[in-house]
This record gives sequence, structure tokens and C-alpha cells, in this order.
Amino acid sequence: MRNITMKRLEQILLLTTCLIMMMVAAVQRDGTLWGRTSADFANVDSIQNIREHTVRTFGDSVVVINTSLIGKDILGYVGQVPLEITIKGGRIRKVDALRNNETPEFFNRAKSLLGRWNGKTVNNALKQDVDAVSGATFSSNAIIQNVRVGLNYAAKNTAKPSVLERMDLRIKTIVGLFVVLMAAIIPLFYRNKTWHTVQMALNVVVLGLWCGTFLNWSLFVGYMSSGINLWVSLIPIVMLITAFVYPLFGKQGYYCANVCPFGSLQDLASRAKHTKWKMSQRLVKSLMYFRQFLFALLMVLMLTGVSFQWMDYEVFSAFIFMSASVVVVVLAVVFVVLAIFVPRPYCRFVCPTGTLLRAAEGHK
Repeated sequence: MRNITMKRLEQILLLTTCLIMMMVAAVQRDGTLWGRTSADFANVDSIQNIREHTVRTFGDSVVVINTSLIGKDILGYVGQVPLEITIKGGRIRKVDALRNNETPEFFNRAKSLLGRWNGKTVNNALKQDVDAVSGATFSSNAIIQNVRVGLNYAAKNTAKPSVLERMDLRIKTIVGLFVVLMAAIIPLFYRNKTWHTVQMALNVVVLGLWCGTFLNWSLFVGYMSSGINLWVSLIPIVMLITAFVYPLFGKQGYYCANVCPFGSLQDLASRAKHTKWKMSQRLVKSLMYFRQFLFALLMVLMLTGVSFQWMDYEVFSAFIFMSASVVVVVLAVVFVVLAIFVPRPYCRFVCPTGTLLRAAEGHK
């Protein structure tokens, strides 16, 4: 019993250390923690302060709405997506995106929405239905919600949306939530090779290709920087629970083995009928050391603020292939092909996200 208690305390300490690392990274990259700067923590926003930062007027007919404060709870994939909405003579003249930390390849697709409201009156724009851009759903929804919040503010309609309005209840989200809950619960009570294959396929098709939802460093740092919008992040929250909470109850490696879409894709690739490569213990050990060295190097780059760009090259974003960079897609394809011959090569020898999860569990 004492050994179990000590092990649990060790895991909690390691998990806390990992969380602190992500907090430091968020402050280094964005200068914010849970959506607030150091000045925000010292000075709680008053109504006057919000107005001063939100509304600028130019002459009698031009008003510019900045959604940085009034939309601070609206998150894209990795953080806030603030906008400036210019209104002239009661009509929307333009919508501009302000600085954000969305992955550039995805956000550039979502930016095609910015002109959808031009020329419309505030009331007509609020009634307009705008669909998210395929391949950039999180960023698109953040843009759409920021526009609505900004226009509501301009129209003096600041009533908060209802719970149902805040929840992302599209069919894609409902199916994705169902699949991730299956992955989180069923393997705890039922183990069957055929069912495991079905679940892996669902993880790849639904969670990866359809929903574009997975855990990676961009997500971790984004949540630390901007906070978590519970209503639109139900699928990632279940993933986070399986990754960080399950190990505290003896389920080490659960997310990687049962939920991760790219891990599932490698598992499916390994089912191909082919002679497997027999790697020597020495080679395996060397590659494991390489993974640890790579992780240490990336942490130094991140925590010292030298570079955060490596986060954009984790292979998971290849699932959103219409927006992912060519480099990421090529890397993903290479590792999937390798998985035919070597079990889970990316997970075992490269993955920075998996290394973090293993570190939080107390594994090398």
C-alpha cells in the first residue's frame, strides 16, 4: 500500500512538473496565462476598461470593434482569435484578423471567411448563417463567433448566448464525442482484437480525418495560454482525461494505445501481411535515446523562447491534409509506411507529445 501511495505521489509530482513546463511555454510564447497577461491579473477589467480597449471611433460614422477582451473566451484550436471589425455608416466595411497563434496553414484557409460580412448592416450580418471552412473548423468557428460577439457589442446587444448556442452540436461533434467516449471506456472493460481494430479505424476516420482532433504540443500550450472553452472542446477534454488522469489510476499509456488517431493509423498499418524488420536491441536502445535527446532539445528551444515553430511539424496535423503543410504530410506518410515493417515507429522513437505523456507517468 505504501509503495502504491508513493508511486501515486511521484506521478502527481511529475504531472505537476509537466504542467508547469507548459505554463512557462505559454508565457514565453504568448505572454499570457489562461487568457490573461500579468497586467490583467493585477487589474481586473472594468466596464470602462473593456470599452476603452474594444471601441475606437473615427469621425461620426466609423467605428472599429476589437474583440480581444469581449471575445477572450472564444478559442480556436490553440488560443484566442481576436478580430477588428470596421463599421462605417452602419455597414460592415471590413473584418481583419489580429495576431493569434493558430497554425498558419489552417488559419489561412479560415481567413477566407473574413469578407463574408462586408457591406451588410449589423443586424443583417447577425442574422447571416456562415459555415466553417472545411479543414480549418476550429479557427473558422472562432472567427464566426468573434464576429457575432463584436457585432452584438456594436448593436448594444451584449446578452450572453444560451448553453445550447455555446455548445457545438453539429453532427460531426456528436459522432466524434461518441467515438472518443467509446475509446475511453470500452477497453477498460472489454478486450477483443476484432473490436480493437474497429475502434482504431474509427479513431482514424472520425477523430482524425473528419473531426481533426488530437493531442499535441500546440494544443497543450494553447490551452495554457488562453484557457479551455468547455463547450466546444468536449472531444479534446476526454482525450486529456485519458492522457493525464487515467495514468494516476494505473492506466499508463492509455491515450497512445487506445485513442490517438495517428497511433491507431500506425497500428492498422502494422496489420498488413508482410515480413517485419527485426531490429537489434542495440538499435532500438539507440533510437530510444534519440527520442529522449530530441525531446530535451525541443524543450530547451521552447522554454528559452528560442523557437516554437517545431510544434507546427508534429505529424498529427496531417489528418487535416487540406490545410497541413507538405512537410507534415510527407513525414506522416513516411512513418505510416515504416509502421508496416516496424511497430509504431513514430510513437516509439520520435513523438514529443508521447514523450511528454510518458514523462508525466514516470516512464522514460
